[in-house]
Amino acid sequence: MTKKFTILLVDDRMENLLSLEQMLIAENRTFIQATSGNEALKQVLKNEEIGLIMLDVQMPDMDGFEVAKLLKANPRTKDISIIFVTAINRDETYVLKGFEKGGVDYLSKPLDINVTRAKVDVFERLYFYQRELRQALKEKEQVNGQLERFMHVVAHDLKSPLSGITGLLLLMKEEEEIRNSPFLLEYAEMAVDATSRLADMITAILDYSREHQFDGQEEDVDVKEMLKELIKMLFPPPHVEILIGDGFPIMHTSRQKLEQVFQNLLTNAIKYNDKESAEIVIGANENGDFYDFYVKDNGPGIEEKDNERIFRLFEKVDDTDPKGTGVGLNILKLLVETQGGKVWVESTRGEGSCFYFQWRR
Repeated sequence: MTKKFTILLVDDRMENLLSLEQMLIAENRTFIQATSGNEALKQVLKNEEIGLIMLDVQMPDMDGFEVAKLLKANPRTKDISIIFVTAINRDETYVLKGFEKGGVDYLSKPLDINVTRAKVDVFERLYFYQRELRQALKEKEQVNGQLERFMHVVAHDLKSPLSGITGLLLLMKEEEEIRNSPFLLEYAEMAVDATSRLADMITAILDYSREHQFDGQEEDVDVKEMLKELIKMLFPPPHVEILIGDGFPIMHTSRQKLEQVFQNLLTNAIKYNDKESAEIVIGANENGDFYDFYVKDNGPGIEEKDNERIFRLFEKVDDTDPKGTGVGLNILKLLVETQGGKVWVESTRGEGSCFYFQWRR
């Protein structure tokens, strides 16, 4: 397929347009001409393939600076490259004004043929590089979407038979012959433990793929009431005390996604706490366009070198730890980033951790 580069030439004098087109003519180029600022704007809106605008500054009714300002204000046309062409005023202030209005380069009349051709050649190559990059990103997103759907289907199909296997193993453990044999009982417990861990991994994969496929519906959420309900559903052990601070807002947001972030942090804080009396504190602070939420615990803590690594997919603090899948914190990070926020942890080894995340107000 032949690459076509479309250039819009804008000048109120037809002889200048013809001269410029003749100067730049090439086999893969097409030209559109406009003799006023208003006509130029109409041509840009009609032709989506325009890759470069050669824009004369001195025109009646609407000068080149005004045209550029309008083009840069429109999301559909703001990325088109503009080269200003002018016959007067080459001082620095005038040139800077052109760049402020959205121009990316400047040419002074009378035009030097070699310089003009060289500059247009550069913008032509840049245009095709950008177009190829956009296409590559689009194809990458399509492939990623297919992989995520495939992962979701496979994980879903594995979960049902695995649940059946786990149920059978639990029944086998209750058989008298197995219970009376320490050797067989140990192996049965190992099998149950292995299938449970595999089921947790599959659940985590389903959660991961689900978050890439569906957008949570937004509603008014009383965050403090949501947390109270969530804590009841988690059934924390008697030695775990969970405190909810003040300052929690009522937000219009996705309850499902916000609840999943808190659930992940609270579940981890309960599961990994190594103290006889475990204490977890949940708090909130206003921070500009965001709320900064946090979940603080007095558990084992995390070494500073692991503070960023644990948010990567399949990364865990301890690779030998059978409790974690290395997926939950990555899902949390993705959910928070869809809100434009960030997630981070402050921790002291042996004393506990405080996980923070931002959620748009």
